[in-house]
Amino acid sequence: MVIRVGTYNVRSMYDDNAALTRVIRAMAPDVLCVQEAPRLLGWRRKRARLAGGAGLRVVSGLRAGGVAVLAAPDVRVLHAGGHLLRGFAGLERRGVALAVVERGGVRLTVASVHLDLSAPARLCHAAEIMSLAGRAAERFAAPLVLAGDVNEPPGGPVWRYLTRRLADCYPLAPRGDGLTFTARRPGRRIDAVFAAPALRVRSCGGVDTAAADLAAATDHLPVVADLLAG
Repeated sequence: MVIRVGTYNVRSMYDDNAALTRVIRAMAPDVLCVQEAPRLLGWRRKRARLAGGAGLRVVSGLRAGGVAVLAAPDVRVLHAGGHLLRGFAGLERRGVALAVVERGGVRLTVASVHLDLSAPARLCHAAEIMSLAGRAAERFAAPLVLAGDVNEPPGGPVWRYLTRRLADCYPLAPRGDGLTFTARRPGRRIDAVFAAPALRVRSCGGVDTAAADLAAATDHLPVVADLLAG
């Protein structure tokens, strides 16, 4: 059974929401990790509209932190929660959205993350997230998938830390050039899906959809990974 996990920074839905919906539909995710989910007035309604327009539902995430996990109707949710991470003076408050899901008998622990622009905060939060998500993965016997906006390219300290325990999915089965930022002029790969060794990566990369929609929807490009158990 293949489970498709996607990640997408939607820039608080400030851009072309019709294009955003079309892109997410083209992604066809079973589980979608969202960053910069709406946090201001009407945030619940906006997140529900984002999910519903793409045939998904919101399953986890706090207002603060701007991260969420969405899931398709046939995905069973065994556990869901949101956690605020350690605060740093002068920096935006960060969080992690967690969900333990099951589809076709395959379980995953999914963590949606948006790490800081500050390198020390990024590394601290990465360790905190791995501890929180690791406990959930162990409790439910569900391999971990961490996906989101790392705000750092491959080879950086956080990337090296995460890949001690998780695989960077893109190099294992790449689709496209992997670049995710900016959407209009992609030059860096800062959005990624990382998976536990118990999972096999069938493919990982960008989405085959209209270039105009990708440029209009938000300032990041999405990433989708097709994962298999065993």
